[in-house]
Amino acid sequence: MTSPALSVLDLVPVRSDQTTSDALAATRSLARVADELGFRRYWLAEHHNMPAVAATNPPVLIAMVAAATERIRVGSGGVMLPNHAPLVVAEQFALLEAAHPGRIDLGLGRAPGTDPVTAWALRHGGGGVEADAAEHFPTYVDNIITMMSPGGAGLDVGGRLHALNATPHAVGTATVWLLGSSDFSARLAADKGLPFVFAHHFSGQGTAEALTLYRETYQPSEAHPEPRTFLTVNAVVADTQDDADRLSLPNLLAMVALRTGQPLSAQSLVEDAEARGLPEQHQSLAHAMLGRWVVGTPDSAAKQVRELAETYDVDEVMLHPVAGAHAGTPADRSPAREATLRLLAESLA
Repeated sequence: MTSPALSVLDLVPVRSDQTTSDALAATRSLARVADELGFRRYWLAEHHNMPAVAATNPPVLIAMVAAATERIRVGSGGVMLPNHAPLVVAEQFALLEAAHPGRIDLGLGRAPGTDPVTAWALRHGGGGVEADAAEHFPTYVDNIITMMSPGGAGLDVGGRLHALNATPHAVGTATVWLLGSSDFSARLAADKGLPFVFAHHFSGQGTAEALTLYRETYQPSEAHPEPRTFLTVNAVVADTQDDADRLSLPNLLAMVALRTGQPLSAQSLVEDAEARGLPEQHQSLAHAMLGRWVVGTPDSAAKQVRELAETYDVDEVMLHPVAGAHAGTPADRSPAREATLRLLAESLA
């Protein structure tokens, strides 16, 4: 069984012992590890108003990570397009591509990435995004691709054509990917001839069906004559199974809290998570979640990753490293997340 290429998805988690500055420093360190190990890409998510997530602004984070690395592709996983005016997104990623040619991915999602109140503030606080923005997602995708292209777009205003370019002289464009956790984005990506990623790490349901739909209905485009996709998965890898299980607990408790409507907080340290424990009524939910994660020793994790790649017929697996931290860990590092990347890469090699 061949080994797939590896990539990283990062939500820039914030632990109870960290400031936002610490979390950003830890992300820079993690990105350098991924770059050093030869990982294919490093994507940064968009979530808002969450105490344990500092990934609120993918373009800013992409600029930071791309500047701190040498080779790895850096992108959004993803920009939640209904929250933003398409021209703003096109301008941001045209500049990123100009600054780091051939290294920028623009992953676009249709979900809000936050609670309804924060979504309102994002979309309407400046008065610039429509209430039904999600319904216009397919058109917005087209607009962004056109505005980022060297030729730009033409906008008809009062019978006069107005030139609209995301940047004055583009010589390349960011690679656009559609992201989703339902059939909608799979079908849209196939119709438009765009690469597609199903959020397996978040949903875990319907992955095979969505990827099959995408591949079977794919319409070749000039930029992408063949369908392109990969798999995302939560991962914790440590020297022993017991260590991996312990390191997975802080994120597991956070995900259970999110799914059951409990108050959210900064991510717990391992010792605090163990002291709090998992309520009996949530054991089955936690068990179901863990069943979709890769948690184990280097050899067992490598076996699981190879099996996932074979099951879903992908040549790339994007790891979301969710290992927690022990008390006394340097605040500006995430050693267990870095170890997850190192140990798995070494075992797969």
